[in-house]
Amino acid sequence: MKTLYLMRHGQKELDSTKDDFDIKLTNKGIKYIEDISTKLVENNIQIDLIASSPALRAKETAQIVANKFGYEKPIIYNEVIYQAFLNELHEIITYTYDTVDSMILIGHNPSLAILALNYCGYKEEFDMGYVIRIDFHYDSWIDVSKNNAEFKKVYKI
Repeated sequence: MKTLYLMRHGQKELDSTKDDFDIKLTNKGIKYIEDISTKLVENNIQIDLIASSPALRAKETAQIVANKFGYEKPIIYNEVIYQAFLNELHEIITYTYDTVDSMILIGHNPSLAILALNYCGYKEEFDMGYVIRIDFHYDSWIDVSKNNAEFKKVYKI
């Protein structure tokens, strides 16, 4: 079985003078990501891989998650995750090594919401900092699809 966690970055600053790519998390966003990460750790969530958009707010989110989990491997920053189309996110997931059983993909809406809808029909709110768990009943990432995806849970504070 493979487990995918989709995580939307934390609350971002509202700064129209900066390029969208360079917008940071707010203090509230940082606190929320720290709290949700603690909740995930307390729920015994295991993360084998962290993949993230390289946009500043997503990078900050990924670094907080990595710190809370004691994750010591490199975080994979993939430019495609920023402003990705559905097929691009699916491709990133299916190209993951099978030695990875669980991964967290940190990115942005609407891409992550569309991915959750496509994989498991998730239509509820997907706010900043939320984490959606999707299980796939196959042993290879190359085989994951909406046909074998099972929505498990939304983690939020």
